[in-house]
Amino acid sequence: MTRPLRALPARSELMLEALAAALDGSGPALLPLPPEPSRVLAEMRPDEPLEHDDIAVVVPTSGSTGQAKGVLLTSAALTASAVATAAHLGGQGQWLLAIPATHVGGLQVLVRSLLAGTAPAIMPAGPFTPAGFVQASALLRADRRYVSLVPTQLRRLVHNGGPAALDALRSFDTVLLGGAAASCSLLSAARDAGVRVVTTYGMSETAGGCVYDGAPLDGVRVSIQDGLIRLAGPVLASGYRLRPDLQALREGVFTTSDLGVLEPDGVLRVLGRADDMIVTGGEKVAPLAVEAALEQHPWVAEAGVVALPDAEWGQRVLACVVPVPSLPPVGLGELRDHVAMTLPRSWAPRAVLVYDALPMLSSGKLDRRALRLEASTRAGEMDT
Repeated sequence: MTRPLRALPARSELMLEALAAALDGSGPALLPLPPEPSRVLAEMRPDEPLEHDDIAVVVPTSGSTGQAKGVLLTSAALTASAVATAAHLGGQGQWLLAIPATHVGGLQVLVRSLLAGTAPAIMPAGPFTPAGFVQASALLRADRRYVSLVPTQLRRLVHNGGPAALDALRSFDTVLLGGAAASCSLLSAARDAGVRVVTTYGMSETAGGCVYDGAPLDGVRVSIQDGLIRLAGPVLASGYRLRPDLQALREGVFTTSDLGVLEPDGVLRVLGRADDMIVTGGEKVAPLAVEAALEQHPWVAEAGVVALPDAEWGQRVLACVVPVPSLPPVGLGELRDHVAMTLPRSWAPRAVLVYDALPMLSSGKLDRRALRLEASTRAGEMDT
């Protein structure tokens, strides 16, 4: 008999109970719904049979490409991820749910809570605020406490939350940080304040983060082929809802759209999405690596790197920088020299624009499209 698929609002008080039944097989598979569910319902079609009877959850996601997909996750994959996370963190604990359960990061908080036998604390409804985070953190009672955040949330807490938010952050044994690349300055500020941050890399297709601080979780295998990161192990999804044509998951390996390198010690370094690469003068430039290099300069608080058309070079590397307000400005030459200390000089930016804040997506990722459009306009005004 084909297993039914139940659509349920992610903030429903029934969510945890429904997820438990989906995981142990006593209830239907679960489709978590966002506040405005019409598009998800139309694309995931819960009235149609599931592809496999062992599917526990269908996670709706647009991925990094904007193409709508429903990631098919089994109970085994979700459980393997949660068990490996607990082992990596040093034991089970109580979790704060700060990310919507429609996202795999939030869903995994609920799975980990079920396996630990603890009730998660839940953020108040509405936009994320430091006050709400402090309020929800105070509800935790277990000896070991965990939370998953995206960089935008951590940035608000560290830079705008005040002493109460920092005290709340320091109360967690681990703050998992994923969903987007975090700036070096943000990580340094959080860790200097005593926050125990662990960066994660993963996606819905890997049941959430599967590489912590560059090291794969138990059972996860990382490889690089043609520059692309490939992931394997028990955490992998089984495919995509109603999309057998999508081929990213094949023969037990998920080929991501992200570029990366494995350091000699086996640590994974993510260079960014392949389609974000800049080609200038025949050289391929990874914006994420240039951003990280720029953020190591004392004057740079945040950096976003995009490409602009260039008649001579094909594309020009442009750095969009949020400076540290208390420091005097520096010139393009100094920033180019700084980048060239750790990366090829051809990767160094050929122009710099100063910003008060960079455009961000709700997921916490840099909105490169918006930045590219705005930077192109500003650069054009400078050239006229």
